Amino acid sequence: MGKYIKFFSVGIFFGIVLVKSEAVSWYRIFEMFKFQSFHMYGIIGTAVTTGIIILLLSKNKKIKTTEGKSLRVPLKDRGFTRYMLGGIIFGLGWALSGACPGPMYILIGTGAFSILIVIAAALLGTYVYGLLKDKLPH
Repeated sequence: MGKYIKFFSVGIFFGIVLVKSEAVSWYRIFEMFKFQSFHMYGIIGTAVTTGIIILLLSKNKKIKTTEGKSLRVPLKDRGFTRYMLGGIIFGLGWALSGACPGPMYILIGTGAFSILIVIAAALLGTYVYGLLKDKLPH
């Protein structure tokens, strides 16, 4: 259990940052989907840029994972249609619920217990996907 405390600490810190930056605010998400505010696009853009920089630095500096293995990003196929469809489904879920998967759990910590319905639906959807994944085109 002790070895997981660092992940728990990073998760708590991440949750605090998302709450303080209003990234879990339903109103901020609503503004984003109506193109009324740059706030969420700025947060997402900063996260993407930071991720790209960290990946480039990790490749050049040979940074290791927490398990001591070399960091490697697997190549993905270029199936544009499947990524568009997945993005549309993800975006619709995000727009309807007001939360993407990570912040759903953070919202419980803020006292928004109605998000438990969304979490139950997400878990059900994941379970159904697990049942149907062999029949779906990948």
